[in-house]
Amino acid sequence: MVTNLEALMDRIRESFEHQNQIRDEALAHSRHLTRHAARAIRAIHREDENQAREELTQADQLAQALEKGLSGHPDLYYSGYAQDALKEYCEAHLTVAIVLDQGWPTPEELQVEFATYLNGLSEVIGELRRRIMDIMRKGHSREVERLLDVMDDIYAQLVTMDFPDALTYGLRRRTDIARSIIERTQADVTISYRQQQLEKRIADLSKQLSESDLP
Repeated sequence: MVTNLEALMDRIRESFEHQNQIRDEALAHSRHLTRHAARAIRAIHREDENQAREELTQADQLAQALEKGLSGHPDLYYSGYAQDALKEYCEAHLTVAIVLDQGWPTPEELQVEFATYLNGLSEVIGELRRRIMDIMRKGHSREVERLLDVMDDIYAQLVTMDFPDALTYGLRRRTDIARSIIERTQADVTISYRQQQLEKRIADLSKQLSESDLP
């Protein structure tokens, strides 16, 4: 039987208060991290490389603060909100690197778990679709083909990660979504390309007819 119940409750209460303070700080870091990651992606879609890099620098600092603040608290570090924020962080870094056609950061460089990195990578496919659609408004180009190849390469690797969701944090579902995004993008690109080719042929024919009418 506990001889001093009040003292025991005080110790438990202090422990909970300490953990709750750490949790609140981690939540704040996670929200800010997600915000800077989103801003980096938005900036690179606007082709503002300097702004994208500035946002990633801010995100780097927040990711490090999040990891440091939760060191020794694995229950909080592996909670949904912390890993979700780090997933967005990975997605931002990878999206910027791919759009700029530069080397991709590794999980070790970003200091994230493999599963978190892979989930971030799976969501890059959606951002690449957005980039391709933006480019296609100006006409088909080799950049569209490069990005389509990257999307295919990512999916080809993700589909090999056939492990339980407990290990991959639900990667299988995101991989299925990625496949549907790729299929839709390929169809859109094909239709757009054929339409552009048709418009070009019509324009060329119209020019030839106009020239033949000249005296």
